[in-house]
Amino acid sequence: MTPALPDFHSRRALLEHVRHTLSFYDPRAFDPSGGFLHFFKDDGTVYDRRTRHLVSSTRFVFLWGMAARHFPHEPQFPAHARHAIEFVRAAHCNPSTGGYAWQLDWHDGRATVTDDTNHCYGLAFVLLAFAHALAAGVAEARIGLDETFELMERRFWQPEHRLYADEATSDWQLSPYRGQNANMHATEACLAAFEATGERRFLDRAAVIAESIAVRQSALAGGLIWEHYHADWTIDWEYNRHDRTNIFRPWGYQPGHFTEWARLLLTLERHLPLPWLLPRAEALFGQAVRHA
Repeated sequence: MTPALPDFHSRRALLEHVRHTLSFYDPRAFDPSGGFLHFFKDDGTVYDRRTRHLVSSTRFVFLWGMAARHFPHEPQFPAHARHAIEFVRAAHCNPSTGGYAWQLDWHDGRATVTDDTNHCYGLAFVLLAFAHALAAGVAEARIGLDETFELMERRFWQPEHRLYADEATSDWQLSPYRGQNANMHATEACLAAFEATGERRFLDRAAVIAESIAVRQSALAGGLIWEHYHADWTIDWEYNRHDRTNIFRPWGYQPGHFTEWARLLLTLERHLPLPWLLPRAEALFGQAVRHA
């Protein structure tokens, strides 16, 4: 017999479900030498203690920061958030360039960079991590939040397109690829930065990106959101068409991203009630349900 699903309309049921999931990672993911372990089998066995990816390192900050806010009587969660953000800052960040390494080999408390590509997608997660660490009470995260936003603006923002570029070498030479995914997560991060600081500049940047993707770019694809673009933000219909291995840039429409944009547009509308936000959120969610 299939077990009954939790009542997802119940706040209590949701919190119990989240707390049960957290118990898988807490404490087995904690690495006293730095950060959190990334790779587990279903039974909790760690099968790779050394590989550290920027997205996972920053996701742990988000995870523990959210846990600290929703389970305020459990002191390990804010401590975990601080431990996670300290690792991001100390291990992934290159102080000479300001960039964040995409992937590391972490062994005996030391990091060896295995991929030093600078991804706007990665920096968006760094900004998100600092915002959630700050919201969880890690006051020193404010410096990193401001530095990361400034870095994204200086290295990736292209005002003529009202969007961020996507990828750069370690010495900040931009590639011609452009993608909506980095901008979607930049929107998420800017919204989190606004909620953590109350500073309008973050909200305004989120609104500009959201309109550029969810209105202007989606008009090029029949109201849907395509993933991949050329440097001038015309659609690249063929990018990764025959490569099924790239988990960050898969070919084709991604209905999950439609629902993610719907959620971001609703969050933006809560703070900045522009008339186009709710209709676009409804349309994108409807398309996701219809096609997926």
